[in-house]
Amino acid sequence: MFKKILIANRGEIACRVIKTARKMGIKTVAVYSDADKDALHVEMADEAVHIGPPAAAESYLVIDKIIDACKQTGAEAVHPGYGFLSERAAFCQALKDNNIVFIGPNPKAIEAMGDKIESKKFANAAKVSTVPGFLGVIDSADEAVKISDEIGYPVILKASAGGGGKGMRIANSREEVKEGFERSKSEAKSSFGDDRMFVEKFIVNPRHIEIQVLGDKHGNVIYLGERECSIQRRNQKVIEEAPSPLLDEETRRKMGEQAVALAKAVDYDSAGTVEFVAGQDKSFYFLEMNTRLQVEHPVTELITGVDLVEQMIRVAAGEKLAIKQSDVHLKGWAVESRIYAEDPVRNFLPSTGRLVKYRPPEEGHEDGVTIRNDTGVFEGGEISIYYDPMIAKLVTHAGDRATAIDAQARALDAFYIDGIRHNIPFLASLMQHKRWRDGALSTGFIAEEYPDGFSPLVASGETAHVMAAVAAALDHVANERKRQISGQMRTQRAVEFLRDRTVVLGTARYDISIDSGDEAILVRLADGEAYRLLSDWVPGEPVWNGMVNDELVAVQVRPILNGYAIAHRGVSVDAWVYTREEARLAALMPEKKVADTSKSLLCPMPGLVKAIYVSDGQEIKAGEPLCMVEAMKMENVLRAERDVTVKKINAKEGDSLAVDAVIMEFA
Repeated sequence: MFKKILIANRGEIACRVIKTARKMGIKTVAVYSDADKDALHVEMADEAVHIGPPAAAESYLVIDKIIDACKQTGAEAVHPGYGFLSERAAFCQALKDNNIVFIGPNPKAIEAMGDKIESKKFANAAKVSTVPGFLGVIDSADEAVKISDEIGYPVILKASAGGGGKGMRIANSREEVKEGFERSKSEAKSSFGDDRMFVEKFIVNPRHIEIQVLGDKHGNVIYLGERECSIQRRNQKVIEEAPSPLLDEETRRKMGEQAVALAKAVDYDSAGTVEFVAGQDKSFYFLEMNTRLQVEHPVTELITGVDLVEQMIRVAAGEKLAIKQSDVHLKGWAVESRIYAEDPVRNFLPSTGRLVKYRPPEEGHEDGVTIRNDTGVFEGGEISIYYDPMIAKLVTHAGDRATAIDAQARALDAFYIDGIRHNIPFLASLMQHKRWRDGALSTGFIAEEYPDGFSPLVASGETAHVMAAVAAALDHVANERKRQISGQMRTQRAVEFLRDRTVVLGTARYDISIDSGDEAILVRLADGEAYRLLSDWVPGEPVWNGMVNDELVAVQVRPILNGYAIAHRGVSVDAWVYTREEARLAALMPEKKVADTSKSLLCPMPGLVKAIYVSDGQEIKAGEPLCMVEAMKMENVLRAERDVTVKKINAKEGDSLAVDAVIMEFA
């Protein structure tokens, strides 16, 4: 077994690999760019080597720098994680040439299956069912349009070296192909250093299901069930689960056996994933094979009990698989949410900055529920503009799907992040969505259910009552603390005065009375509905965890003037807590007017201005592009919402802008 390995990656996956290596008694080496000098993976590793500037093309993607780091530290093997160099046959070969072991598949398998175009040719030759498409490199937008016309719309443009939704776009017309081709090609070049593109038919109302395979260097290959990855936004997976609510045992076996046959055909010898597009009728077509560890691998680990990173390391060291296909049994259900630094209210645009507070739910196993949080950040750390915006992967496992979803919902409610925008409110709302809970999924789920983007849910019904009760309890506990500090007398009049409160959630008003015993707080609404709240919350904690009428509840809490900003089950609202007289007077206060920004184009996220498409004095029609801003490897074209005339352009190409910076003004 290896004594020391290097992780040629960053963020949560680097931390994930370090944890398993530490468990196996293997020392680890981290590599880092200027932007990551204080990163968590650098702190966790036994050693760390600086490899260059923040841009991945000058650091994490430079093969020679990774090899030099191995030589400096004596690392015997390299785990590539995912992304970056993980699917580069040239990297694998370069390591081999320097007597360094690659913890992943052999170069032949990477070349055959890691390239999306070549993998489809190989699958066709092996008589594996594939989606109709053009299996060759497309050089121009005009050629892409011609091929798309022949295939029939809609089509999907894909980067041959792509992954993670980068360099991928769905097009429903010739115009969308022409525009999307150039954007996808540019993104592919920026993200992977490879701008080759291909096109294939887009299957309407599809599901994205993938099979985890595991092979060794002795010809053994097994599959470890499937993952459903249909909840996607812009072709980027958002929520994954295992197993799939669509499949039955027979379909699972057929997909698994096909995946194994394909892996054996290329002598696959590591962890890998064979991806399929599936119809609602359980028909399925081969999409591609990812010759690396997948982002969503934790859900497979939780339902099988197999540590995939450990197996990769053991296989790379030459060990035979100790697991046979007959040993693989799927137990329970696992759900994973990807937590991103992005603003769901602003069309999910990236958010960067410092994590002023970062308090994930506690990991562990209790009452049949497991909570796992794979992360690469820490409180006080910074989310950079240079890399993927992922903060963490929150995973829950339970005996059945409904329980796993409920556990995920509670864990999201307990996940507190402050300092940047994040997508937890969106994820929390998804956990309450009936269609999601029913398992009626497709890759179009988010586009269909949120056609106008995401807006925070409005507090109503039982959720509103619970939030009002918690707000009253927060205020009650805070007042008790204040009285203890000030030494105020608890006179009968004071006690009676403290019992009556009015909670205002947005525009809704709840008159409440409060009684407290030795442990619990009893909150009664004016309509007679009562809630018994039990918690050890103290002022200053960002999450209220406790029982509400014997049900586990978590509510995020941030103090504001006269109340708390609270979040629960996808609902984010300001809860003002008043005495009756304060409530009467507050209702008389005039509403604050929101500043008019309709005559300015504001930068929706911190980013780099890549292009300005207009000039001073130019008349613009609604829908026409104004500029392009790049953030976290994604190019975002900002368009005119209505007919306007450009009065003044305040930014130029190459400028780095903060969120809400004025890019241009309109007449």
